Amino acid sequence: MKQRVAIVGAGLAGCLLASYLAKRGYTVDLYERRPDPRTGKVERGRSINLALSERGLDALRRINLDQLVMKDALPMTGRMIHPIDGELDFQQYSVHGDRAINSISRGALNAALLDAALSNHDVRAYFDRRLTGLNPLTGEMTFERGLSAQADIVLGTDGAGSAVRGQLLKAGLLDESLDFLDYGYKELSIPAKDGDWALDPGALHIWPRGSSMMIALPNPDKSFTCTLFWPNGGTSSFASLTSPAAIMRHFEEHYPDVPPMAPNLVEDYQHNPVGLLGTVRCTPWQAHGRVALLGDAAHAIVPFYGQGANSAFEDVVELDRCLEETGDDWAAALPLFQERRQENAEAIAQMALENFVEMRDKVASPVFQAQKKLEHVLERALPGRYVSRYELVSFSTVPYAQVRERVRRQQRVLGGVLGGTVLALAGLAAAALLRASRRAS
Repeated sequence: MKQRVAIVGAGLAGCLLASYLAKRGYTVDLYERRPDPRTGKVERGRSINLALSERGLDALRRINLDQLVMKDALPMTGRMIHPIDGELDFQQYSVHGDRAINSISRGALNAALLDAALSNHDVRAYFDRRLTGLNPLTGEMTFERGLSAQADIVLGTDGAGSAVRGQLLKAGLLDESLDFLDYGYKELSIPAKDGDWALDPGALHIWPRGSSMMIALPNPDKSFTCTLFWPNGGTSSFASLTSPAAIMRHFEEHYPDVPPMAPNLVEDYQHNPVGLLGTVRCTPWQAHGRVALLGDAAHAIVPFYGQGANSAFEDVVELDRCLEETGDDWAAALPLFQERRQENAEAIAQMALENFVEMRDKVASPVFQAQKKLEHVLERALPGRYVSRYELVSFSTVPYAQVRERVRRQQRVLGGVLGGTVLALAGLAAAALLRASRRAS
């Protein structure tokens, strides 16, 4: 008899996981607290485009879903920096400019993955099922309105506010920490202009402003989804800008190119909600060898490396690998899965926080730009031996923890090159001064 697996959360990770498990021969029940995302109305201001990169694509390729998903994706080969004054500055992501991350709608991706999961006859989905109780020993679940179900294995892929994690916490089976930033996010929109793009669709656009920023990603209808990342309190924050006049004044001063492109700017700003930004950590990720957490439910991160969905998809691949290696012994596979993934989850959590500082503070800096150019010089001179952190994270499947260690070693090399360059320039300057003094004497 086939084992029955319940996946709580029919978002991106849950739907992909359902496809993987169906191919392993399991009967899978997907439970989702929301209505069917393919027919339900999207909550205003909550679409957040995803940047799908190699880790996510690798997970899709393994079960032949990459072509299905990528048909509506838009490649972005670099960042386009929008200063307050001056020219736009394009910074390519890869040394040769031939690699891209892919802008894709979360809703479109979710619908495609859900359709793919349900194309397996052993997968069923149940919507409007909010989990209210879970017995980790028996796999018994209760939902709102007195509904109940049972499964041999229960997997929580229900996001940062995971109900499954909450049930494990309530039972005293894990510890958690929630670290929120003093920043929030709000979405805006830039529509197509006369049927064409208002901005370059081949770039991720960034308006870095020191203590805050805005980004914009392209959509297939030639619009852009913009996201403000601003402080929650203080001056020039979500809390302080409320009146239409103040909102428009602020954008005209700090984002002067945006108002002419965004006719619904004030309306979007006033009506779209402010979302939370934070990091979720918990341990252990599993209980009794039959209940486990994956993706954001286990390790939610801030979105500044575009790795949330990519990391969750890697979780699915690693769990599949652990099941293969243990002969589908869940009691052995689940602890092994955590052992292999937890260090990597912490590594990308830290790198995502660091990239926020880079995106909002550094990308417009001449020093930062010079460092990136030097990195590309080293990459060309030492192909395969020196690779930037961004390329390792976005264009490879090297485990995140190994990326972090490799980058630390490379930073020491880069520091040595920079130090040697400074010493060489100082030596040349000193020699020039000496020659000048001799001529003068």
